[in-house]
Amino acid sequence: MTKTAAPGRERARWPLFVGVAAMVVVLDQSTKAWLVSILPAEGQQLSVIGDLVRLVHSRNSGALFGLFQDQALLFGLVSMGVVGLIAWYHGSAGRNTLLSVALGLLLGGALGNMFDRLRLGYVLDFVDAGLGDLRFYTFNVADSAISCAILLLLATAFLPGRFGLPPVDAPRRPGEPADPIDA
Repeated sequence: MTKTAAPGRERARWPLFVGVAAMVVVLDQSTKAWLVSILPAEGQQLSVIGDLVRLVHSRNSGALFGLFQDQALLFGLVSMGVVGLIAWYHGSAGRNTLLSVALGLLLGGALGNMFDRLRLGYVLDFVDAGLGDLRFYTFNVADSAISCAILLLLATAFLPGRFGLPPVDAPRRPGEPADPIDA
């Protein structure tokens, strides 16, 4: 017999959450391995779309946007705590598909960069976009997953009706599905 969630509260979607996270980690680590195979030395670059998009072998031993350089081990350990918090939050609040996807993206991105920090002592970033000297920060698949997760979380928090989600404090009508996305 399967265990059911308390009335008014649905269980977290663990297979979806873990599947999305695993997909991000595999894609992140395989793109990094591919990049090193074509651009083995740090600083090497390859133009993809003229000067607009380039692949660059870049090593970030710090944190977000290259801050706090040479602290990879510290941030790797902090990442372990963040991974635990993401999993805990999903278990306690993962009540809909969109939230499970967003938190899976967040977890996969955190794990992808954490593996780099603990294994290599830096995070391998490789997508460089911009015009001339006006460049965005170099990033990777894990960073992209984290950014998408944050955008999804913000959108669901500020615009719940747009995603078919009731406001957090809104009661459900009898017979209304817990997650309109799954209806």
